[in-house]
Amino acid sequence: MAIAKAERLMNLALCLLGTRRPLSKRELRDSIEAYVEAFGPGGRAAGSDDSFNRMFERDKDDLRELGLVIETVENLDGDVGYLARRDSNRLPPITIDAEEAAALGLAAKVWQQARLAGAASGALQKLRAAGLPEDADPYGAHSALEPRIPAHEASFEPLMLACRDRRPIVFEYRKATAARPEQRHVEPWALECWRGHWYLAGWDRDRGAERVFRLSRITGKVRARAGKYTADVPDVVTVRETVAGWAGEIADRTALIRLRTGAGYPLRAKAVAMRERGDGWDELEIPYGHGLDAWLVEFGPDVVVLEPAELRADVMDRLRAVAKG
Repeated sequence: MAIAKAERLMNLALCLLGTRRPLSKRELRDSIEAYVEAFGPGGRAAGSDDSFNRMFERDKDDLRELGLVIETVENLDGDVGYLARRDSNRLPPITIDAEEAAALGLAAKVWQQARLAGAASGALQKLRAAGLPEDADPYGAHSALEPRIPAHEASFEPLMLACRDRRPIVFEYRKATAARPEQRHVEPWALECWRGHWYLAGWDRDRGAERVFRLSRITGKVRARAGKYTADVPDVVTVRETVAGWAGEIADRTALIRLRTGAGYPLRAKAVAMRERGDGWDELEIPYGHGLDAWLVEFGPDVVVLEPAELRADVMDRLRAVAKG
């Protein structure tokens, strides 16, 4: 079915590009084999007009989405015709030097393991046709840079489209401290990858405030909702700075913890001071910011919080929530 549709779209595009005058629906219907096979010669199959009109409109929209400029022309008799002028569907001359080609190739290579791999490859093919140097190999193994942006979450693509189209969405979200997911109604603003994880920034309608959501904690499907945004989208969305603050990267104080010897190397790397106790435990002084309790819980029985008291209480609450399932 996909091959048949691609062939039908290609034939329609060739007809529109090859004509010197606008072609009516009837002429296109009788000229393209796929339409003739589906709706009969001369369009005389019973009840075929509505079906053909729906298919033709879908095909026309698909071609326009692919970038083909299709003009609708009405003659003196009121008949409507269609054509795609070559001068309107021709890229201007593009000159790309070696450094620019390398930058484009590197940008495309970033997405080879993500859902945008197809779009990135298609963009490079179009650029090659328009003048990208043939000796530029963006996928070659000679480059010392091997960038990767993982995007394995099923919610990535619908969220990306919702951000692009400015569509409100709803999804189930499981907080680190919650045993069960909760439904969230969000006006999405932007997606950003930070330290190997994707985050969504947007306006949480239920809480009436800006929120950042980690994609790996979104459960189930992301569903679009009708209507317009109720909050203004900021000119600059600081996803990374917001996540850094929530993750404890922005800290103005320290916490004292006890860490089992030989464990918790990420915590040791962040320690501003460390003392070996000699009893199988070490004492570490680490930066304390919002979200540190969630990080400490990940180390389980290898970490004991000594101070401050509020951090110890937060860690205990999280551990109780995990124990309850």
